[in-house]
Amino acid sequence: MSAYGVRMPRIIYGTAWKKERSAALVELALRSGFRGVDTACQPRHYNEAGVGEGLAAAIGAALPRADVYLQTKFTPVRGQDPDNIPYDPDAALSQQVEQSFRASLRNLRTDYLDGLILHSPYAEDRDTLAVWRAMEDLHRDGGVRQLGVSNCYELSRLERLYGEARIKPAVIQNRFYAETGYDRDIRAFCRKRGILYQSFWTLTANPKILAAPRLAKLAARYGRSPAQLLFRYLTQQDIVCLTGTSSAEHMLEDLAIFDFRLSPEECKTLDDLLRRSARRGR
Repeated sequence: MSAYGVRMPRIIYGTAWKKERSAALVELALRSGFRGVDTACQPRHYNEAGVGEGLAAAIGAALPRADVYLQTKFTPVRGQDPDNIPYDPDAALSQQVEQSFRASLRNLRTDYLDGLILHSPYAEDRDTLAVWRAMEDLHRDGGVRQLGVSNCYELSRLERLYGEARIKPAVIQNRFYAETGYDRDIRAFCRKRGILYQSFWTLTANPKILAAPRLAKLAARYGRSPAQLLFRYLTQQDIVCLTGTSSAEHMLEDLAIFDFRLSPEECKTLDDLLRRSARRGR
C-alpha cells in the first residue's frame, strides 16, 4: 500500500517487447492470477493498445477493473521512435504529458490510471520538474492515483525531485543490477519516505547470481527454482518485482513465491550474493 492508499501487488506483469503478443500475454497473465500490469505509452518498446485489448478480454464480472493495478509511463521524446511519437513533440512539455495521458486512457480502455511514471528524468532538472508538475495536475484532477519515476539512478536527482514535488513520488522503478550496486542508497531513501521500489530486468541482469551454488542449494531445499528464490527474497525486502515472462508455466511459478518464506539467515545468504556481485560489477 502506498502513501496515497493505492494497493499494489508485490509482483507485476511487465509488457515491454511483447509487440503483437501483448494482448494474449496480458490476458494470460491476468487469468493466471497477476493483479498488476506495467506498460508505457512508447510504441518503440511497448504495444499499449495491445495491453488494453488483453485487459478488456480478462476484466469482467469475475475480475473488476478495481482489482487490477495498472500503471503506464510518460516517455520523453528522446525515448520515442521519431516516426511514431504518441503526442506532439513540438508541444510544450505539459501538453505532451496531457496528450500522452489521453492516448494511454484510450489504449488501455480505462478512465483512470493507478500509476503514471516518468520513464526517465530529463538532462535538466527544470524539465523534469515541468513534466512532474503536469503529472501532478493529472493526479489532482483524479485521472491518476499515484505518480512515480523510472530509470533514476542518481540519489541526488531523486532527492531534488522529492524535495520539489508537491505530490511526492510513490514509486521508483529501476533496473536491478550490479552496476548500480542494486540501488542500495536509493532503496534506503525510499524506505525512509514510504516510496515503493520496483525492480525490472531482475533475472536477465543477474545470471551469475541465479547460477550461484549457494542459491541452487537453497532452492533445492525448498523444491523451487533459483528465480523463485530471488524473487521471494526481494519481495521480503519490500521490493515490488516486475516479471515479463511469456511462459504460462513461469507465470504460475512467479505467482507461487508467496507460498513460502525465507528465514533471516537465508535472506542473509541472498544479501551476501548481491553484495559480492555489486563489488564485482562496479
